[in-house]
Amino acid sequence: MAAILALLLPFFGLILIGFVAAKVTRQGADALGWMNTFIIYAALPALFFKLVSRTPIADLTRLDFIATQLAAVYAVYALLFAAAFLLHRASFAESIIQAFGGAYGNIGYMGPGLALLALGEQAAVPVALIVCFENALHFIVAPALMALAGGERQPPLQLAGQVARRVAFHPFILSAAAGFLVAALDWPLPVAAQRLVDYLAQAAAPCALFAMGVTLSLRPLRRVPAEIGTIAVAKLVILPAAMYAALRLVGGIDPAWVHAAVLLAALPTATNVFVISQHYGVWQERASATVLITTLLSIATLPVVLYLISAGLLPAEGGP
Repeated sequence: MAAILALLLPFFGLILIGFVAAKVTRQGADALGWMNTFIIYAALPALFFKLVSRTPIADLTRLDFIATQLAAVYAVYALLFAAAFLLHRASFAESIIQAFGGAYGNIGYMGPGLALLALGEQAAVPVALIVCFENALHFIVAPALMALAGGERQPPLQLAGQVARRVAFHPFILSAAAGFLVAALDWPLPVAAQRLVDYLAQAAAPCALFAMGVTLSLRPLRRVPAEIGTIAVAKLVILPAAMYAALRLVGGIDPAWVHAAVLLAALPTATNVFVISQHYGVWQERASATVLITTLLSIATLPVVLYLISAGLLPAEGGP
């Protein structure tokens, strides 16, 4: 357990440093703009390109893994949506955001660095696939459902075109596609280009976690959502359990891939959930609180997940 805590300390330490720095300097959200630009358009795309391009193409086409991982995420999403809409009597739009709060984890900022450090290079491919495919589906589902809720006023064809462009031209998707191409062609990059990619990739996790801490500081906790208990349990406990059960049921998937998927499923709510809520003007303050509270709770839950994995208590062999 000491080794696990030592593993997590740099991650939550960087978030804490960003949080404290924002409190001390008292700069506004605009000050974070260029760092977010660097993270989204340079550092994380370089990391995803690096992970994908160095992987045999056969490993990049595991549709069984991708489909099962997404199915587990959206099974929990559907469960939370039903709970919000039927039990908590939330509106259709509020139910959409609440469901994202329990199903959309911080896979982009926290996932790659933590998984690679905890599980090693064998986690690189599943992490890249999860981040790219899950984010792409979230980019599609969010506007589509908000359109049904009346949050989008655009004509259906215009909305569909906008969503398609958003997915096709997102830096994560473009970088992963470039990595797929390089892997398929078995094309070695020039040394200078490879070094540039490596430098950018190494900056991804520290910058992303620091920026996350700053973001949490700029969104102080003013209201604890009544639904936070349901959302937190779903995000930090039910989703990783469902992910493990689904991948074991399918079978034939490498243990490192199963463990990577479970670890990413156990991450706290993504800051993108607040971005979605802010964009549509729905459940904004409570979405911000959900991100902060699940992040704080994950300080206790992530060591448990890592211990279960490292102690061999989540065996991944067997299955059909």
